[in-house]
Amino acid sequence: MSSTSGPLSLLVRKLETHAVLDAADRSALLALPYTCRTYEASSYLVREGDAPAQCAVLLTGFAYRQKLTGSGMRQIVSMHIPGEALDFQHLFLDVADHNVQTLTRADVATIPRPALRELARSRASIGNAIFINTLVEASIFREWILNVGRRDARSRLAHFLCEFAIRLDMQGLTGPEGYELPMSQEQLGDALGLTAVHVNRTIKSLESDGLISRNRRRISFPRWDALRELADFSTRYLHLSQQRG
Repeated sequence: MSSTSGPLSLLVRKLETHAVLDAADRSALLALPYTCRTYEASSYLVREGDAPAQCAVLLTGFAYRQKLTGSGMRQIVSMHIPGEALDFQHLFLDVADHNVQTLTRADVATIPRPALRELARSRASIGNAIFINTLVEASIFREWILNVGRRDARSRLAHFLCEFAIRLDMQGLTGPEGYELPMSQEQLGDALGLTAVHVNRTIKSLESDGLISRNRRRISFPRWDALRELADFSTRYLHLSQQRG
C-alpha cells in the first residue's frame, strides 16, 4: 500500500516531513481504524477538561487550538492545516488542557486513541515520528510566544503570514497566486494579541507598502523577501527536513 492512498495519506506525508518511515510503517499507519466525519466551522473537536478517546486528523479545512481566560477572552495558540494530527499532544495525557475547534468546514478522520498508542509503542520508527512531530509543534509554540510578546504589529502579522505560507506549501496546498487566508480579522487578532481594528490597519499598511496583495481573502506576496525581512522570519523553528532521530 502506498503512502498516497487512503484518507490517512496526508498524515503519512506530514510525519515523513520530519522523520524517516519505511513501506511497512506507511502501511501500518494507513491500516489504522478510523471514522470520517464532516464538521461545520466552529465545531469543537476537543474540549478542555475532556478525557480524549480518539486522535483527530484534519483531512480538509482548517482548525485551531485555543485557551480561554476566566472572563471568556480567547487566545488562539496554534493553527492547523490538512494532514496534521490534532491530538498527538493528548495521546499520553488523560485530560485535555485546551480546546480544538474547526476554523472552516472540515473533514476529519478520527483514530481510536488505544490503536494509535499501540502502534506508536510497537513500531519504534512511528513512535519516533510522532515524538518528533510533537517536538516541532512545541518549537512552533515557542515562536508564537516570541511573536506575540516581542514583535510589533506589522512584524507580528507578517510573521504569521510567512509561516502559514511555508506550512501550506510543504503540504502542497499553495498555488502561484498565494493562498486563501481562512481567518477573519477578529480571529487573526485572537492569534496575534491585537484588536480586529488594529489587524485591519496593519493589513492595509502591508498592502500599501506592496508587501502583500489581496483579492478578497486570497493573499499573495509580490515582495516575499522584503516581507520575510520585516517579519524577522526564519524557517529554522519549523524543522522542515527529516530529523536523524
